[in-house]
Amino acid sequence: MKAMLIKSYGPDAAFEASEVATPDVRPGHVRVKIAASSVNTVDTMIRSMGKDLPLSPDLPAILGMDFAGTIDAVGEGVDGYSVGDEVYGCAGGLADLPGTLAEYIVADAQLLARKPTNLSMREAAALPLVAITAYEGLTRAGIAPGQRVLVHGGSGGVGHVAVQLARHFGAEVYSTGGGDRQTALIERLGATAINYKTESVKEYVEKHTGGAGFDLVFDSVGGANMVNSFEAAALNGQIASTVAMCELDLSIAHFKGLSLHVVFMLIPMLHNHQRAAHARILRSLAEIVEAGGLTPVLDESRFSLEQAGQAYARLTSGKGMGKVVIDH
Repeated sequence: MKAMLIKSYGPDAAFEASEVATPDVRPGHVRVKIAASSVNTVDTMIRSMGKDLPLSPDLPAILGMDFAGTIDAVGEGVDGYSVGDEVYGCAGGLADLPGTLAEYIVADAQLLARKPTNLSMREAAALPLVAITAYEGLTRAGIAPGQRVLVHGGSGGVGHVAVQLARHFGAEVYSTGGGDRQTALIERLGATAINYKTESVKEYVEKHTGGAGFDLVFDSVGGANMVNSFEAAALNGQIASTVAMCELDLSIAHFKGLSLHVVFMLIPMLHNHQRAAHARILRSLAEIVEAGGLTPVLDESRFSLEQAGQAYARLTSGKGMGKVVIDH
């Protein structure tokens, strides 16, 4: 099969079109003919940082985690799937799991679900990693109808899904963005947009909550921005963060009695731990999509498998809006 390999790590590591053996299906797995895959920030980090990240695969490597496609072989012990089923998932591209920048992937059946019927393959491929992350963060933080929810980075990959899911769960949703394009997308997704470059945390907390703070803050920016999340949260509020690799003074979190939920959705893939949870979430997400509660936003640029390097460059450029998708 055709695959895009990298044989070295670094910011400019090249993807090389190569012929590799088509993988055989294994017990508990299905083989999927990939129609589309998408690029995530963690993919670009693996390519750039290599073995400085403990989750990076050995070289030569096939990167890429998200995919949508059609099952062409079903392994022993797999129930509920047949050849010809259209599926989507996040199942490779790290540790010892070959990735999606290839014609086929052999994926653990617990890491995928049937594709939402009202999405194209391109749209479905955009969802798994970011949507599982957003769903896990919001539900772990106990999202409930009527809450005031703040999403940091609501025009980004995870953020634009979190905004829609929070609305689906019945919350009153607000979201930060850093420019006109970002705030316009946030408004289009049904949230009240906040330009963090022109309004301070204190100002928008006062404006939208009367100074009480937000019941739940979903922080897809993280790092130093987590201090802004602490400041924006209500007393005994909930914080869900996707980027917690930082050193912070937790004093404000202490005096406000905040609960912090760190989301690292790669754990089931990395450690073969509770993988079936991902299948359950993907099935729930498909129902939400089919009910009209979630629509992925795709970047306007299109890339073929052979243009994987350009797709990665598009994501890291910061010029894209929505998920960068690769057609296979």
